[in-house]
Amino acid sequence: MKLPVYKNLAKSASLEAMENALEVLEIYADSPAVKDDERDAIGEIISNICGAMEMKSMIDGGMSERDAANQFMQRVLGSIDK
Repeated sequence: MKLPVYKNLAKSASLEAMENALEVLEIYADSPAVKDDERDAIGEIISNICGAMEMKSMIDGGMSERDAANQFMQRVLGSIDK
């Protein structure tokens, strides 16, 4: 979990841009020519983009950046504990 990456993406990119990036990365990762270590790196990037999208949605809904980050981290940590 890379909170600074999430914050930067949430500030700098639109939800539409992040969705487009996800689509391209998912298609690229599905190629049989992509090696496992490359697929792992792409998975990490996809995870970061998804986290940023969650935070951006909360911020766009009126939540402060700090509160959105805290709430997102609590949800992630809560899902790990289960």
